Amino acid sequence: MARRSCAIYVVGIICASLLVVGVGLFVGQVFHTLMHNRLKKEIVLVEGSRVFASWKSPPPPVYMEYFFFNVTNVDEFLVGAKPEVNQVGPYTYREYRYKDNVSMGENDKMVSAYNYKSFVFLREKSVGDPAVDVINTVNIPAWAGMNKVKGNFWKSSMFSLVMNSVRAGLFATHTVDEWLWGYVDPLLVRISATNPEVEPVFGLMYKKNGSHSGEFVYHTGKENYMDYGRVETWKGESQLTFWNSNQSNSINGSDGSAFHPLLNKKERIYIFTPDLCRSIHMEFEKDVEVKGIPAYRFTPPRSVFASKEENPANEGFCITPKECLGTGLLKVSPCRKGAPVVASFPHFYLADNKYVAAIEGMSPKRQHHQTFLDLNPTTGVIVRANKRAQINILLGRISGFPKTRILNETVFPVMFINESVVIDDVSAARVHKLLLIATLVSHFPLIIVGLGAIMLLVLIILLYRARTQKNEAKRTVFTKPLYATSNEEDTSYSPVSDKEKEDPQNGTYISLTPKGDPQA
Repeated sequence: MARRSCAIYVVGIICASLLVVGVGLFVGQVFHTLMHNRLKKEIVLVEGSRVFASWKSPPPPVYMEYFFFNVTNVDEFLVGAKPEVNQVGPYTYREYRYKDNVSMGENDKMVSAYNYKSFVFLREKSVGDPAVDVINTVNIPAWAGMNKVKGNFWKSSMFSLVMNSVRAGLFATHTVDEWLWGYVDPLLVRISATNPEVEPVFGLMYKKNGSHSGEFVYHTGKENYMDYGRVETWKGESQLTFWNSNQSNSINGSDGSAFHPLLNKKERIYIFTPDLCRSIHMEFEKDVEVKGIPAYRFTPPRSVFASKEENPANEGFCITPKECLGTGLLKVSPCRKGAPVVASFPHFYLADNKYVAAIEGMSPKRQHHQTFLDLNPTTGVIVRANKRAQINILLGRISGFPKTRILNETVFPVMFINESVVIDDVSAARVHKLLLIATLVSHFPLIIVGLGAIMLLVLIILLYRARTQKNEAKRTVFTKPLYATSNEEDTSYSPVSDKEKEDPQNGTYISLTPKGDPQA
């Protein structure tokens, strides 16, 4: 009995200790904080860290898809008709990315690198052969030259004569390969003869295969995990010089390849993109799941490319007050050598309806034309992403060029890209393992509470059994022996004779006789 009581006391003490400690650790978020601090130290851009190797050479395959808009009514458009285009594509390339000339800064606070990209054509993922398929679209070199000389009568006249001499029209037909990777343009050949700065070759991706976009200097995240992957300088500059305000020229966020861990839904994700010559931001849209990995989807809101009337902060992106386009467009001429290039989302997604209505063949759909990032909130790892952007040329009436006199200002779509990536299975398995460890460590107090609950159940069982055994013992003490029951029923008490005899010393004599005995 004493041994059982001792066991109850021990179980009770253990139970109380587990519950108190477990609840205290859970309320204080002790293990949760420890795990987060560990992640902050592990996810840094430093040699030997958990993420450094994959940052330098990302393992997930990246695909670049090119879609072109083939113009089907050039002659009608030049006399005032609404332009009609057909989408042709995709022409898909496997994109290989790696960082070279990686150099650590002082105290591992910064790291510099060059981002290289190379492309390999994938016939099985494409609609045709880019060396054979032809596209009829805007003659970009011609329009770039006309915009360069506009406002100068003498230069405009000379350029018009050169265009006529080489038979350069406002539209041109070339193969997909030529439009992408370059072709020798007769007009540019003539101009480069007197202006060596002008390349005789034009291509939308000319010199971008196997090349880099300049030196980046990144924060490693060692001092502050929120700075992990953030761009400090690009081409040696911490500010751009293309735009008209400090805010517009700011280099904010990462380059889109790395994001800090422990994301929350309320924060904005900033990305600096050299292709757009500016930084953009993304906001949380919804929860998603990729290969069993939970993720937050971030997308650029309409305000990113909104007009200055809709978003006054964008006024700095207006080249001049007269060259400020409407919502959904960004004129990137300042970083494209003055060419009338306009960036937008594909099919003018999130743009004013007038741009969609101006071109027959535009059909914006969020599913196909939205840019998004799916990030695991614990690690900041990209589990899926689609970067979608469209290249347009601003067409219109230019003095000195008679062929343009009938044209109204039109933002003409040429091509759009879809750069996509989904985490590979090996990387996904590593993320799963890390998330499992993080979950177990963070919820360790609940495990302690669970053990305390089990001990509480054991304590209740022991108390119940002790109570039951105690009641059994009391019942045994107050119950007569079993053999007395049968004799008591068969025995009666009577005097020895009809006349009770009294003994002066012992009192009346009583005899015990069986029931029913006539002799009694």
